[in-house]
Amino acid sequence: VQLQASGGGLVQAGGSLRLSCAASGRTFTHYVTAWFRQAPGKEREFAAAIRWYDDNRYYADSVKGRFTISRDNAKNTVYLQLNSLKPEDTAVYYCAVATGWGRDSFNENGYTYWGQGTQVTVSS
Repeated sequence: VQLQASGGGLVQAGGSLRLSCAASGRTFTHYVTAWFRQAPGKEREFAAAIRWYDDNRYYADSVKGRFTISRDNAKNTVYLQLNSLKPEDTAVYYCAVATGWGRDSFNENGYTYWGQGTQVTVSS
């Protein structure tokens, strides 16, 4: 699986962005796709995930109610809609794919395939 993340940029606080994660090589159908983020000087953290086989979605408490993860089966793409952005959302956002769901699904150890990252910068 090859992942291409895009959609990052510079936005003012309160603004919105939509990130995309397009996959090639294999389909997502039975997989889990997640977004992680890494702010400067901090560890990579889980933001959101979607299970393709049952459409269940999961969010970190810090983004719940502001971010929405979704998918487009035909395009083999996962999106992360970022609304009501805050300066603390500034980070490099990575999409990742896991071939199963388990106890590591909320940390990076559970994911095998990674995109290259896209920078999101929120100014105050």
